[in-house]
Amino acid sequence: MTNSIAIGLIVTLAAFLALDHFVLHLDALPFMIRKLIDLINYLAIWR
Repeated sequence: MTNSIAIGLIVTLAAFLALDHFVLHLDALPFMIRKLIDLINYLAIWR
C-alpha cells in the first residue's frame, strides 16, 4: 500500500465518521469498535 492510498483511506474514514457524527447519527464508531473487539477476541482463539 502506498502512502497516497493510505492517506486517502484515512481521509475517507475520517470524513465518514464526521458525517455520521454530525448528520446521520448512526453511531458508526461504537459499532466499529465493538466489531474490532470481536475480531481481536476471535484472533486470540487462534493464538
